Amino acid sequence: MKMKIKDRTHTCGELNENKLDEIVILKGWVSKVRDLGSVIFTDIRDRYGKTQLVFNFEKDDNSYNLAKKLSLEDVIGIEGKVVKRPDNAINTEIFTGGIDVEVNYLEIYNKSLTPPFDINDRNSAMEDHRLKYRYLELRTKDLQKNLIIRHKTAILTRNFLSNQNFIEIETPILMKSTPEGARDFLVPSRLHKGKFYALPQSPQTYKQLLMVSGFDKYFQIVKCFRDEDFRADRQPEFTQIDIEMSFIKQNDILSLGTNLIKYIWKEILDIDLNEDFPILSYEEAMNEYGSDKPDLRFGMKLKDFNSYIIKSEFNTFINIINDGGTVKAIVCNNPENYTRKIIDELTDTMKTYHSAKGLAWFKIKNKKFDGGIGRFFNNETRNEIINDLNIKNDSIVFLIGDSKKITLNAMGALRTILGQREGLINNNKWAPLWVIDFPLFEKDDSNNFAPLHHPFTSPRDEDINLLDTDPSKIKSIAYDIVMNGYELGGGSIRIHDSKIQKKIFSILGISDQEAEEKFGFLMNAFKYGAPPHGGMAFGFDRIVMLLANCTQIRDVIAFPKTTSAASLMDNSPSEVDTTQLNELGLKISSD
Repeated sequence: MKMKIKDRTHTCGELNENKLDEIVILKGWVSKVRDLGSVIFTDIRDRYGKTQLVFNFEKDDNSYNLAKKLSLEDVIGIEGKVVKRPDNAINTEIFTGGIDVEVNYLEIYNKSLTPPFDINDRNSAMEDHRLKYRYLELRTKDLQKNLIIRHKTAILTRNFLSNQNFIEIETPILMKSTPEGARDFLVPSRLHKGKFYALPQSPQTYKQLLMVSGFDKYFQIVKCFRDEDFRADRQPEFTQIDIEMSFIKQNDILSLGTNLIKYIWKEILDIDLNEDFPILSYEEAMNEYGSDKPDLRFGMKLKDFNSYIIKSEFNTFINIINDGGTVKAIVCNNPENYTRKIIDELTDTMKTYHSAKGLAWFKIKNKKFDGGIGRFFNNETRNEIINDLNIKNDSIVFLIGDSKKITLNAMGALRTILGQREGLINNNKWAPLWVIDFPLFEKDDSNNFAPLHHPFTSPRDEDINLLDTDPSKIKSIAYDIVMNGYELGGGSIRIHDSKIQKKIFSILGISDQEAEEKFGFLMNAFKYGAPPHGGMAFGFDRIVMLLANCTQIRDVIAFPKTTSAASLMDNSPSEVDTTQLNELGLKISSD
C-alpha cells in the first residue's frame, strides 16, 4: 500500500547541525535539480528558506527513480535523515548550508509547467512579464522578504498606537463622493439607480466624525483609492496609517509621528534615528532645496542669485526678475565632469520634464569665470559671487530663471540629479525631517483658490484675520514628515469652528448649497460639540518601500497595478456583461 507522508516536522529554513541523524519531513517547491548520475541533488524551498536533498540510487532506488522525474517548481513532500555535508561542500551563506537531507521517501503533490521566468533570478524577465505571473514572482526571495517586512511593520504600528491608547476603528469603503483633490473611483448603486458611492480617497470625514463621537484617539491601517496619474511610488489603491486625535496641538502630533517612525526603524532595521527630527518651514524647504520633501542626506543648497543678476548684463534674467520671477543657482564641484554634451542633456531634462525655459551656467577656474553666461558679470560682481557663495575650489554654477514656482521646482529636481552624479547621496544614511507652515491655499489653473491639502485644514491663529483681507498669505497648521526625499505622511490641525469653515468654503468658491450637499453631514455634526482635533496619515506602502530598500512601491504590494492602473495578471479592469449594466441602469457610450 502506498505510503502517505505525514505533516511536515520542519520548514525548509530551520535545519542545521543540531538536527543530525533526525528523521524529518519537509514540504515545498523544487528550486534546483542537479543529476550527477547515481546521486541527485535537489533544493526544496518554502518561504522560510531552502534545504538540499540527496537522492541516492544505492540507498533508495524508488525515491531516486521518482526524483529523476522532478522539474523546477514541482510541489513535493519528503521524508529523510539529516546528515552533515562534507567540509568542502558547506554553504556558509544560508542557515541550512551545513546539512543535507538523505531522502528515503518522496511524494510529488503537483507537477509544474516550465516557469515563464527564472524564479531564482527576478531580473531574468521584464517587470510586465513578472507582473503577469505575479503569483510566481511572489515565490522569489526578494518579494517574500518585502511582504514579511510589511507584515512586521503593520504589527509594530498597531502595537505602538495601541500602547498609546489609540483605538482601531474601521470606516466605510462605500461612501459619499466628496472633493479631495483627486478623482474618485465611483461605484454605481443597483438599488438606487443613477446614484453612486465613492471609494474613499481617505477616511477624512469619518475620522473627524469619530472625534465628535468622543473617540479621542483613533487609528486605522486602511485602503484608500485615487483615480489619478501614476508614478513608481503611486498606486490607484494604496494603504495608509490613518490617525486622528482630539484636544491636541501640532507639536503633539509631531512628537507622536517622530516616535512612531523611530520605533519602526529601530525594530525593523535596528537603526537609532536622531533624537529630534529637524523642522523646516515650507518656505525654507522650497527656497533652500527647491522641494517640500527635501533630501537632507546631502547639502548643495540653492542660492539666491537675483542681486547678482541685477548687476549683470544678462537681460534675459533681468527681464524675468522685473516681471516678478526669480533666479536660483546651485554650485557644483568638479566642473571638468560637465562637458558641453552633459550640460545640454541637463538642459533638455529641465525643459522637457520641469517646465524650465533653459539652464544657464558658468564655470569658475582659478577664481576666473569661464564659459556660459560668465561674460555678463563685471569683475566686482564676480568677486562678490565667489566670496558670498564661499567658492574655494574650481566649480560650475547652474542657474534657472523663471516664475518662482517653476524655478524652485526645476532647481529642486536639478539638485537631486547633481547630488546623484556627484556621489553625494549616502544610501546607508537616514535623514528624516518635518516640514510645517504650508500655505493654506494655492491657485489652480483657472487662477482660483484651491486647498493645498484639503478644505478642513485650519489656518494659523495669527493668520485668521487674513481670511477677510489676503487669503493668499495665510499659513496653515499643516505638516509633512519626509525621509530621504520621500514624503512619508502628512496632516493638519482641523477646523472645528463652523464660522471659520464657512469662510474657507466661500474662498474656495463652494456655495452654501454645495457645502450642504457635499459636507452637510459633517457640518451638522459639528453643531453638537466638535472638539479641537487634528491628525495625519502615513503612506504605509512608502514606509515599507524604504524599509525594504526598494525604489518603487509595487515591490512591497502583493498584487499591484501597473502605472496605467491595470492588472496584467487578471486583466482588470475588464468589460462586464450587459445584464449587469442594465441592473445598474448604465449604458456604455461609444465615444
